[in-house]
Amino acid sequence: MDAAMDAPMHRRGLLAATAATGLTLATVSFAHAADHPGPGPDNGPHRTRTVRGTLPAGSPDYVYLPVEVPRGVAEFAVSYTYGKPPVPPGVQGNALDIGLFDERGTALGGRGFRGWSGGARTSFFVRADAATPGYLPGPVRPGTWHIALAPYTVAPEGLPYEVTVTLRFGEAAPTPSPVYPPERAKGRGRGWYRGDCHVHSTHSDGRRTPAEVAAAARAAGLDFINSSEHNTTSAHAAWEGLWGDDLLILTGEEITTRNGHVLAVGTDPGVFVDWRYRARENRFGRYARQIRRAGGLVVPAHPHATCIGCNWKFGLAEADAVEVWNGPWTPDDEVALAEWDNALVASVRNTGVRNTDVRNTDDGPGRWLPAMGNSDAHREPDRVGHPQTVVLAESLSRRAILAGIRAGRSYLAESAALTLSFGATDGRGRHAGIGERLRAAADAPVTVRLEVSGAPADCTVRLVTDQGALLTTPLPATGAGVVEWRTTPDHAAYVRAEVRHAPAVPGLPGAFAALTNPVFLGAAAGTAG
Repeated sequence: MDAAMDAPMHRRGLLAATAATGLTLATVSFAHAADHPGPGPDNGPHRTRTVRGTLPAGSPDYVYLPVEVPRGVAEFAVSYTYGKPPVPPGVQGNALDIGLFDERGTALGGRGFRGWSGGARTSFFVRADAATPGYLPGPVRPGTWHIALAPYTVAPEGLPYEVTVTLRFGEAAPTPSPVYPPERAKGRGRGWYRGDCHVHSTHSDGRRTPAEVAAAARAAGLDFINSSEHNTTSAHAAWEGLWGDDLLILTGEEITTRNGHVLAVGTDPGVFVDWRYRARENRFGRYARQIRRAGGLVVPAHPHATCIGCNWKFGLAEADAVEVWNGPWTPDDEVALAEWDNALVASVRNTGVRNTDVRNTDDGPGRWLPAMGNSDAHREPDRVGHPQTVVLAESLSRRAILAGIRAGRSYLAESAALTLSFGATDGRGRHAGIGERLRAAADAPVTVRLEVSGAPADCTVRLVTDQGALLTTPLPATGAGVVEWRTTPDHAAYVRAEVRHAPAVPGLPGAFAALTNPVFLGAAAGTAG
C-alpha cells in the first residue's frame, strides 16, 4: 500500500487490526488558520491536502485516513476519486465507499460517527449548521478525525485512489436542534395500516428527496414508512413538515454489513447502529440488542439477494421478523419465502415451548418469525409501497405498529388496491386471525376462510400448511372472491394464504400479489380440547 501527498505531512506506519478497525494510513496534518490566512473559494481562509495511494486486492474492509484538525475550523470537506480499470468478464472491478468519524474515534459502537455515503457521492462536507445528506451537522472540534475508506471490491491490479481534504477556518454557526417525527398520528384508532419499512432517499443511495418519498408514500396509499438509509441516521431529522395524521414516519437504518443487510425498524430518533463487522466476528447479537433497547425491530432484509455482501449470513436467531418480499417479485424472494416457511415448520416442532419473547403469546407455538414485504425503493421507476406490509394495530403509532409487526398480525400486498381477510373458525365458534392461534382438539373440524378484493386478473389462491400447498384455486376475473377450506389441527399445524399472478413461464410459480402470515391451529402444540 502506498500513499503520497501534494504537501508535506507527518507519517506514521500502517497499523493492522480487525476488520472493523481495518488499517490506519499516515496522518494528514494541517497548520493553524493563523499561519495560513489566504482566502479560499468562499473568501475565507482554507487549507487543502491531497492523499494518493493504491489499495491492493485483499485489503481489509476499512482503511482509515487520520486527519489532524486544528482549532478554528468551521468546515471539514472531502472529495475523492478512484481508478476503475476494465476487468475480464466475471472478475470484480473497483468500488470504494467512504464515510467520516470525528475526534471521538473509530471504535465500534460509532461514538465518533459523523456520516456515511458509501459509493453514492464523490464529495461531502460537515459543519456546525449543515452537512451533506448522509452526514451529521455539528461542530468541527480539534483532534484527530478519520476518513473511512471501504474497498467494497478491488480489481486484481489494485484500487488507486485520491482523497482531497479541505479545512475552512472561521466562526462556526450554531448547530440547530433536530426536529424528529412524532410517534403517533392523531385520531387513528384500531385498524389495518399499510406501510413500507424499507425506503431510501438522497441521504444514502436513493435519488428521491425525503419530500418526494413522502409524496410517493401518500400516492401509494400508505399510512406509515420507515426511514432506512444505509449506515446513517442523517435522514431522521429531514422529515420536518412531511408527516401528518395521514402518514406516520418511523426512524431507523439499513445496517449494511459485508455479510448482509438488516433493517432497524422504528428505533429512537438519532440512534446509530454500527455496521463494521462480519458474521465470523460474532458481534451481531450486541447490535441486535441495541436496536431493541432503542425500541426497534430487527428485520434481515432481502436475505437471499445476490449482490455482493447482500446475502444474510448472521442467521435468524436475533430477528424479530424477516423480509421475504423485497421490491418486484424475483427468484431471490421465492428462496426467501421457502426458507421462511421451513422456519415455520421448525417452530411448530417445538411443541409445548413457552415463549419468553414478546413476539408471540404464551400459549402459541414455538418462537416464529413473521414475514414482511417492503419496496427497497431508491429511485424512479421503483415504486414505494410495492410491496407493503399491512398491519393490524391498535393505533397509527410507533408502539402499536411495531407490536403488530412483531406479533405477525399482518399480510403483504403488492399495492393498496388489494385487501385480504383471513382466519380460521372451529365448530364452537372460536376464531383466530392472522398471526393468532386457534385452540382446538386434534380432530376438531376447522374452517379456514380467505376473502380477497382488488386482486389483478388471472390470480390464483393457494392455501399452504406445514405439508405444503393443499388447496389451489383460481380467483374470479373480477379479482374478488371467497375461498373456504376445511381441515383439522392434526392435519395442519398452520395455514397461510398466497395470492399469485399467473406464471410468466409455464411450470414455475407466478409472482405474488399478496401473502399472509400464518394462522396456527391448536393441536400443533398439544393443546387438544
